[in-house]
Amino acid sequence: MEAVAEGLWGLADYQEQRGEIGKAVKCLEAICQSDVSFFPIVEVKTRLRIATLLLKHSHNVNHAKSHLERAQLLLKSIPSCFDLKCRAYSLLSQCYHLVGAIPPQKQVLHKALELSVSAGHEITVKLWSCNFNSQLANALIIEGDYRSSISALEAGFACATEICYPELQMFFATCMLHVHLMQWDDENTVQLAVTKCDEVWESLDPQKRQQCLGLLFYNELLHIFYRLRICDYKNATPHVERLDAAMKADLQQMQHVQQLARELDAVNQSLSRSDLHHRERSALSEKQARLQHQLSSLSTWSSTAKGSLEPAYFGNMKRTYGDKLELAPPPIDGEWLPKSAVYALVDLMMVASGRPKGNFKECAKRIQSGMLTIQEELVKLGITDGVREVNLQHSAIWMAGVYLMLLMQFLENKVAMELTRSEFVEAQEALVQMKNWFMRFPTILQTCESIIEMLRGQYAHSVGCYNEAAFHYIEAAKLTESKSMQAIYQIYAAVSYICIGDSESSTQALDLIGPVYRMMDSFVGVREKTTALFAYGLLLMKQQDLQEARNRLAKGLQLTHTHLGNLQLVSQYLTILGSLALALHDPGQAREILRSSLTLAKKLSDIPAQIWVLSVMTALYKELGERGHELENLEFQKRREDDLQKRLVDAHSSIHHIELIDKVKVEVQQFHEFDINRATMGPSMSANLDIPESVGLSAQLPAPSSSRLVDLDMGRRGKRKV
Repeated sequence: MEAVAEGLWGLADYQEQRGEIGKAVKCLEAICQSDVSFFPIVEVKTRLRIATLLLKHSHNVNHAKSHLERAQLLLKSIPSCFDLKCRAYSLLSQCYHLVGAIPPQKQVLHKALELSVSAGHEITVKLWSCNFNSQLANALIIEGDYRSSISALEAGFACATEICYPELQMFFATCMLHVHLMQWDDENTVQLAVTKCDEVWESLDPQKRQQCLGLLFYNELLHIFYRLRICDYKNATPHVERLDAAMKADLQQMQHVQQLARELDAVNQSLSRSDLHHRERSALSEKQARLQHQLSSLSTWSSTAKGSLEPAYFGNMKRTYGDKLELAPPPIDGEWLPKSAVYALVDLMMVASGRPKGNFKECAKRIQSGMLTIQEELVKLGITDGVREVNLQHSAIWMAGVYLMLLMQFLENKVAMELTRSEFVEAQEALVQMKNWFMRFPTILQTCESIIEMLRGQYAHSVGCYNEAAFHYIEAAKLTESKSMQAIYQIYAAVSYICIGDSESSTQALDLIGPVYRMMDSFVGVREKTTALFAYGLLLMKQQDLQEARNRLAKGLQLTHTHLGNLQLVSQYLTILGSLALALHDPGQAREILRSSLTLAKKLSDIPAQIWVLSVMTALYKELGERGHELENLEFQKRREDDLQKRLVDAHSSIHHIELIDKVKVEVQQFHEFDINRATMGPSMSANLDIPESVGLSAQLPAPSSSRLVDLDMGRRGKRKV
């Protein structure tokens, strides 16, 4: 009977190579369903093979789970077979993970760890222990049990240290940093985790680092999330640049691999000819061996995984060679995110780094590139026009959530960029896209609801609808549990109230600014502090407390310039300070400050900001009696105002305008049967991608009153001006 099993196994392999997965599964199931009994070990191996095929090539997770549960029962009667038992535990854990059954997954993993503890101290045993601790940590993260997750990762790190495996140590070090970033109980603890990653990474041989591409991307992205979270944008930039260079190098290598693979296919096809001359066949055989060696040398851990456990693929999508960024060797062989998602994240980080600096041309290219990548992956997941979250396979929810969240972040950055450039119609279209995606996937994109309301507020403010803007900001604050984002939204609403200009609105603005101002030093980083100082200084100026306003605004400008590097916010600070200098009869300083502000506003193509600066400069030239400069300035200001007015007319006449500013929240039906934790709390999106934005005033304000901002909070991305 063993010969029969061997034959069916071989036939299944043949069918899999041909892409006939259904036939391969039937060959294997013939063994399990046979009237004649096979040895239990044969049935176990067969069921594991079936489960692997199903997880790799289909959405039949429950079918795979049934085979694995049966294999587990059979293995109980077999005293040895440590490796097979571990494979069964690991695959069954992944099945439970894919269907969102976390309690049974934890139960299986605890049994697996008990088995590994009793099995001795061999390297293979320690590797399996690392596997189980890694999966357990992930399951605990989904339940929000960060402390236990860290404990599991520390156990894995200890195992990796025992067997002197630095790559595995780095894997667990980065995972621990990730969890600390998600939890963020104490900045010192997070800093220690960052330092630990740096130490382990530096201990790796430089050549080994090049082979650990998945770890490189993972480590650099986590460092960026950390730097953005503490508002250390200057030191985030080198990490972004390293990521971009690594991505470009990998793309180039992948093209080389594909070229070699095509050449090898051609050689294999030629060798299959029966009429080849001996000398020609010999030459082709040499070329075949050379190409195979070149391909092998370009492979990473995946090339060594033959015969070892094949892990479940996120979303159960069939991958091509090189489509994975492995984080660890077999039997872990895991990945944080598929390569396409990581590449999209790199594009997003380039946008996050470049947009505050006004590098809009490059940002537009990256937004387009990232969104194209995501759209292609969504189609592979079956998400085409008309598909809603209720139509998704449960096992595809997590992966769909990753790509949809990335898509929303690209769209959010597009809205922010277009509003900065006064491209209001373009901003409308991107914001309507966000709204439509949210209505189709309200549970998966639940954390985006407050972001959409905030962007509606930014749009409304940009087109002069201040009452509506304040409404949407306050609604956005109600929709987020993040104290940080609530503070930011309250400041945005306050600035909109200040723009309305009456005494009642000023009182409402003070009510919003006061609580944030009193607690601004309690936040991580300086983002909340800079926006609070801006709004409070503006309010003091309206109350004619000019010197105190100047002090607060000068402090805010220094923080913004030193830590954030956001040119739009710097420009707005400078314009107000220029107005104050003029009001305090310091025309020399006013001229210098306003020129700097105008230069920044021009770089950003920020038309309202330019008009605002020009209006103050006109008042300056008038006071100085510089009639020529005054007339020249007025002419330039008039051209800018005409341009802005045309854009505003286009925006107000658009079919989307009323829909976006209307004082009504987006109402959607929530599909509670989805596992919200898996859709929105997975480790992939646990990164703070916050970008500090301008707290813009309106160009329409009269000149004397100083005429004019991505989980791990966990789910917040970039903002623009209020």
